Amino acid sequence: MSVSKVTIVGCGYVGMANAAMLARVCPVTVLEIEEWRVKQINDYCSTLSDPYIDQFMIDHKLDLSATLDKQEAYKGADFILISVPADYDPETNMFDTTVVDAALHDALFSNLIATVVIKSTVPVGHTSLLQERHQTDRVIVAPEFLRENSALKDSLFPSRIVVGGCNSRVDGFVSLMKMCVLADDTTILSMSATEAEAVKLFANTYLAMRVAFFNELDSFALDHALNTQNIIKGVCSDDRISDGYNNPSFGFGGYCLPKDSKQLLANYKNTPQTLIGAVVSSNSARQEFIVDELLKAKPSTVGIFRLVMKEGSDNFRESAVQNVLKRIIEKGTRVVIYEPFLEQKHFLGAEVVTDLALFKSMADIIVANRNSDHLLDCQNKVFTRDIYREN
Repeated sequence: MSVSKVTIVGCGYVGMANAAMLARVCPVTVLEIEEWRVKQINDYCSTLSDPYIDQFMIDHKLDLSATLDKQEAYKGADFILISVPADYDPETNMFDTTVVDAALHDALFSNLIATVVIKSTVPVGHTSLLQERHQTDRVIVAPEFLRENSALKDSLFPSRIVVGGCNSRVDGFVSLMKMCVLADDTTILSMSATEAEAVKLFANTYLAMRVAFFNELDSFALDHALNTQNIIKGVCSDDRISDGYNNPSFGFGGYCLPKDSKQLLANYKNTPQTLIGAVVSSNSARQEFIVDELLKAKPSTVGIFRLVMKEGSDNFRESAVQNVLKRIIEKGTRVVIYEPFLEQKHFLGAEVVTDLALFKSMADIIVANRNSDHLLDCQNKVFTRDIYREN
């Protein structure tokens, strides 16, 4: 059996994780528009802050390269994986698939035989539209279910592999995946492209719903002077409910859950629903409640400890604490931020400091979406809903 050649378009979390996984068994070329990412990969370094990927690249000899040249990237590829972003557009209330569509167009017309695999998250039904637009069965969709900081681990040991599209194309890609994953008992689910797209959006919306549920449980407990942990422990002792995504926070955030739940709501259109809409709106209610609670003490200065999504992360894109920050400023209270990953001196109208001791001295209340050992010496003024000290 000949070894497949793979091209990956885009090298964010999905692209880099797939590149490392696949390059262990076949040659992989990454097509990027960012020169620093191309240089990073060609210097045999990860483009992500992910210790698992770093160690994997040390332990394995990967057949991996990167280029800015489209023709070079697409030439001879058997599989082309599209892993570019489809950002949510608040004006249309839908994903903006412009970048995905352009990459897919280039792939189809630059290589006339390859199977093009959409790894980007797209609206339900979008792959079928692209298949019809280009009159081809070469486009399939294989959504990812990756967590930040464990993207490669989740790729090598996936909870399931979901692939949708033309059966023969799907079978070929599934065979490639079976060669690459390290788990022996991975569940393989083949279905239509539209069903595969729906799996991704419903899965992430369920996770968002679960976060929202335990946050609203915590709001009730806080409002009625009850012990949140006791209630959660009692609820989750039921095997049908179990643990997981039950640690209170300031809301679900990050790159996936907010936009995916909004896109799913948009896909409903005329289909009756109330739950999906409630999930989407739950964050605002939670964050308003959190801000009202922490401002009851009338602090003159509120400190925001970290903007990152979770402990060990360097990503604060769409983090829930940012909405808390905005609301505090809107209510007229001074805010100072401690975020060592920020180089600017101000962020969203608040002062940024990188000296932790100075930050602690400036703040009357320290707001922490996730608690930290760095705050052990000032727990008397830390406001957090983090019960289990886990992400």
